[in-house]
Amino acid sequence: MAEVEDAGKPYVSPRVSDATLRDSAHMAGVEFGPRDAADIARLLVATGVDLVEVGMVSGPDSKDADLILATHEAIGPERSMTLVVVRDRRQVATALDEAERLGVHHVMYSIPTSEEHAALKLGTPSAKLLGALARSAVSQAKERGFHVTFSGEDGARTPRERLVPYVTAGFGAGADRFRLAETVAALSPWRMERVIGDLTEIDGAEIEIHSHNMLGLAVANSLAAVRAGARWVSATVGGIGERGGNAPLAEFLTALRVVHGDDRFDLTHLTELSRLALRGAGLGEAFQSGPTTPHAFAYELPGQLVNPEAYETLPAELVGNRRELRVRTRITPALVDWALAESGVDIDTDAFTPWLIARQEETGRPLLDRDAVRKAAVDFAAA
Repeated sequence: MAEVEDAGKPYVSPRVSDATLRDSAHMAGVEFGPRDAADIARLLVATGVDLVEVGMVSGPDSKDADLILATHEAIGPERSMTLVVVRDRRQVATALDEAERLGVHHVMYSIPTSEEHAALKLGTPSAKLLGALARSAVSQAKERGFHVTFSGEDGARTPRERLVPYVTAGFGAGADRFRLAETVAALSPWRMERVIGDLTEIDGAEIEIHSHNMLGLAVANSLAAVRAGARWVSATVGGIGERGGNAPLAEFLTALRVVHGDDRFDLTHLTELSRLALRGAGLGEAFQSGPTTPHAFAYELPGQLVNPEAYETLPAELVGNRRELRVRTRITPALVDWALAESGVDIDTDAFTPWLIARQEETGRPLLDRDAVRKAAVDFAAA
């Protein structure tokens, strides 16, 4: 890898993974189709991106199967990676079965590391369980021949004394790479350097950074992580992603060119990429990141609506924004319950939900917010 001097520190050019086709699956109301996925993946590879992250699986009949298969056909499974949700050993085995069925070569585990996220998603904040879960999940995947990246969900807010043993356990089980997820934007660039520096001291550690852009620091934090020894950076086209967006690919790659003289990437594809991705995501010709956008506090996962404090850097009200539901096809009774709370509409949500899903299919999957769900519930009650 090329090296350039930066204030006395050697610059080692990072490898880049793009999470547009995966993080968008978590972004409320954004759903790419297989053709979008194939076109975006081809342009990412033409640009010089090393790995295209696409979709997620948690068990059989993955909702993102068509997206994953289209990406594999476009660029090959060797250049793509799929997220596997980790909650317990049995669930991991089921998810890996699905990953194998889809021909996935690279998996990325999402494991909640902070006490708050672990308590919400694993049922306990136990650091001992966290390490055991990482060892088990990584071992299962390596035994099947997968390349394994394991992530620290909310890792940026996880204390060093909890994070370092977890990362050490994952590498000890044979993991190939660790991704620090700045799930909740909270770090300054100088703090990011210290956190990444702690992780690069682990024997055999290959570190990646995945930053969210709620504070507008995702590119700066990615550069700081590289300065501290991170060898991979995760970005998205146009900064697409939940919670204020992610590190925008174009800004990051042009920063590498200007700041470090890194000319490995073909930047001529970036404008076409951005227009294609933003159009496919239904975001128009431009996507604004940060805390004041309609997307910043929009969710389509019930846990995020019920426990927003676990995901938000700042409360929506602090900047005059509001928390909102935005969903197209990922409709569940729990989301409906949230939308109808305190609405005065009294219906059987278990009966209403499949009715609403069917109506979405019939009408072209329009974007639903809380008011739209409430209006549909009134129509259902009157039918």
